[in-house]
Amino acid sequence: MLVLMVVTRKHMGLDKYLDEPLFQIGEFIFKVANLVGLGVVILITIVVLAIFKRIIEHPRFRGDKSELRRRHSIYLLLKYFILVIAIVVGMDVLGIKVQLLLAGSAALLVGIGLGLQSIFADFLSGIFLLMEGTIKVGEIIEVDGLVGRVEEINLRNSQVLSRENVVVIVPNSKFVTEKVVNWSLHDESIRFTVNVGVAYGSDTRKVKEILEETMKNNEAIDPSPEPFVRFKDFGDSSLDFELIFWTKQAFTVDNLKSDLRFEMYDQLNKHGITIPFPQRDLHIKQDKHESFKSEK
Repeated sequence: MLVLMVVTRKHMGLDKYLDEPLFQIGEFIFKVANLVGLGVVILITIVVLAIFKRIIEHPRFRGDKSELRRRHSIYLLLKYFILVIAIVVGMDVLGIKVQLLLAGSAALLVGIGLGLQSIFADFLSGIFLLMEGTIKVGEIIEVDGLVGRVEEINLRNSQVLSRENVVVIVPNSKFVTEKVVNWSLHDESIRFTVNVGVAYGSDTRKVKEILEETMKNNEAIDPSPEPFVRFKDFGDSSLDFELIFWTKQAFTVDNLKSDLRFEMYDQLNKHGITIPFPQRDLHIKQDKHESFKSEK
């Protein structure tokens, strides 16, 4: 094959054009052949990545969401590996010897490494995330007080969409060194609670019935596991109840809780059940000596 290419080049007279110098830097001469070779490397890289993306992320038989997320993580890891190979090959095509470059700049690389430790930590953390698959694209996570959905996992950082619809760039080292809550790791249906208090003297059985019916009528709440009501405690000024339910809408659960509170308030008022507020009685005592002086 190589002999055929050489013969073809000589036959077509391409040697003269490919060996034409474009510019020179010191002893390095950049030729047309270098430019063509670099273009071929880039083209092959794009085609290979497209093929692997189609094979890995778009299988003939699609699995569940967790399977698709795992496939996406595998593709990202393979993508970065192919890009590294393409960069090395591209440098070799340009006539840059990677071995000599690394050997000649060893001291410089050590200095850069010491100054960029946090960046290298983020890169290594990104590799661990892609290999382990503990955090995947599309999952709901909580890290450093931020609750959001993972939109993209890169080598150095990840993009997380917050509940305020703001994209937050999070360094990958945060996911490795700090405590992370993955709300949708094992199951997309997540348990939540809403608290409510009613006045003393209310019919507790009736309150339980109303609250259970309110949850059953909300389509965003999963019927299985079945939601239930718990009599939580005797509060200072109210009988405290707890609504416990499961939903797949973890990302917008605050809106769901708000809807429940609206409906609970309407239904409890409809049945004459009061939601109390704290009340305090203030008693003012007057000193007898001051009272005597004021009469004089």
